[in-house]
Amino acid sequence: MLSTLKNLSTQRWPWLLLAFSALALELCALYFQHVMKLEPCVMCVYERITMLGVLLAGLIGASCPQYLLVRLIAFAVWGISAVWGLLLALEHTDYQMNPSPFATCDFFPNFPSWAPLHEWLPWLFNPTGDCADIVWQFFGYSMPQWLIVSFAIYTVLFVVIAITAMLPKQVNKF
Repeated sequence: MLSTLKNLSTQRWPWLLLAFSALALELCALYFQHVMKLEPCVMCVYERITMLGVLLAGLIGASCPQYLLVRLIAFAVWGISAVWGLLLALEHTDYQMNPSPFATCDFFPNFPSWAPLHEWLPWLFNPTGDCADIVWQFFGYSMPQWLIVSFAIYTVLFVVIAITAMLPKQVNKF
């Protein structure tokens, strides 16, 4: 079992599966925005960026999984994106569950001046909604709550795969 988990990061298909899962969630977000006309808020845009980070990690890992440096970069991007996304989703859920005029999200995204993503790709990164509004639910849970589940799964998978990848090769004992 451990040897199977250990070898996952050196194969291409697990990395592609990671990328595909993040792509599927990104496409869902675009469907919600452009087909169902649900306006994304600033936190939604930030969560979208972290999901793109998970997608990028999968593509980096799939590019050349037999090389340690490539795997390390992919693991770093995956871990940072998954944990950051989880923290953002928790904060976003707090805005929805505990609305307050004193604790609100920004109206405009806080991108660096050298990368104004909301100006370059407004159809993807321009927020027009309010973080405290619950505009969609599935089984009684809002979108950020489902993102907590998604990013928690990504984080747990990252920890398990990263730890098993660092385990030494087992020595056969007679």
